[in-house]
Amino acid sequence: MRVIDLALKDLRQLARDRQTFIFLLVMPIVFTLLFGFAFGGNQTADPRLPLGLLNQDEDDLGQHLVALLEDSAVVRLQMEADSPAELERLVADETVAAGLVIPASYSEQLRRSEPVAPTFMALSGGSAGFTVQTEVETAVFRLTSAVQAARITVETAAQQNALPGGVTEAAYFDDALTRALAAWDAPPVQVVHTNANALPVPAEEDSPNYSAYAHTSPGMMAQFAIAGLIGAAGILALEKKSRCLQRLVTTNMSPGQILVGHYLAMFVMILLQMAILILFGQLALRLPYFSQPWATLLVTVTAALFCAGLGLLIGVVARDEEQVIVLALVPMFVLAGLGGAWVPLEVTPAAFQRIAMFTPLAWVIDGYKDILVRGLGLEAVTTAAAVLLAYAAGLFGLAVWRFRLD
Repeated sequence: MRVIDLALKDLRQLARDRQTFIFLLVMPIVFTLLFGFAFGGNQTADPRLPLGLLNQDEDDLGQHLVALLEDSAVVRLQMEADSPAELERLVADETVAAGLVIPASYSEQLRRSEPVAPTFMALSGGSAGFTVQTEVETAVFRLTSAVQAARITVETAAQQNALPGGVTEAAYFDDALTRALAAWDAPPVQVVHTNANALPVPAEEDSPNYSAYAHTSPGMMAQFAIAGLIGAAGILALEKKSRCLQRLVTTNMSPGQILVGHYLAMFVMILLQMAILILFGQLALRLPYFSQPWATLLVTVTAALFCAGLGLLIGVVARDEEQVIVLALVPMFVLAGLGGAWVPLEVTPAAFQRIAMFTPLAWVIDGYKDILVRGLGLEAVTTAAAVLLAYAAGLFGLAVWRFRLD
């Protein structure tokens, strides 16, 4: 109870601070709108990842693979290369997220059941390349399975002399292949998961636009979650300066309980801030935060745990409120700039992206964009959540260690 009482005391103190309210809610909303407007506002853009394609196969199976990729909700095809070397250059320059070369012998080998796979190109270590590769492998598997089903159908019909009169095996194969590919779009057995408490799915004309706000909303939310720590960390620094903290240590509260109490207040404050900003994004900006509620909740909770850990460390290290402002704003600008809060990491050089993935804000933003832009769910954000939990644990441990030194 003492821990909760201490946390409630901090929250009541924060609620009376107008500056904290500005940093928690007003500033992130203003900057979200400004950055979003600067990058195009609600103009609908294709959120799919660009896939450079070079199709050297003139037969129909290569065209079937192209058609499957054209229907993808994850990638969009860009046929800008005339050679594998040129396509490799486009990948290296990050003009496209990945490249795919369909070899000239693709259809012939596939018909003969020989091992064959298109050549895939992507920069190592990038999440975009991995996402594109998964989508390409899915399309290749669908086509390969359909070809196998069509071949078995033809062989069975030939053995039983069941081929229709005047129909060649090649024509029968093409018809069976078309039906097999169509079966992927409408399988005879489907698993449907329903949730009685889930929000209704909006009609297509009411669905949210994927806009610049899909980046600026999580970016500004992550940035100003750190800025909002100024007030909470300032309380801890003020207690140290007034020697109130030393008097608390002499009471029945242990140093660990004191830190947990302050940490809990910071966590609740950041969690409420992010929840309100998510609600603003969903209702005002029409961003699909609620399309994957469990994924959104996981990213939000782990992000709040990380921010609270950073705030606790700042409060322990700072000797006064002026130092709190410096120790909060400097990491905010550095982490926001490196983490992609201002400019999407997808448009930055590969070296910058690799450095960015060492920053926690990059994982916060990438986790939210998995939901908002890529339409992914809980499984996609578990890595980001694990990284944020590791940061939270490390920062909390540093705060405890530093507190004991004092």
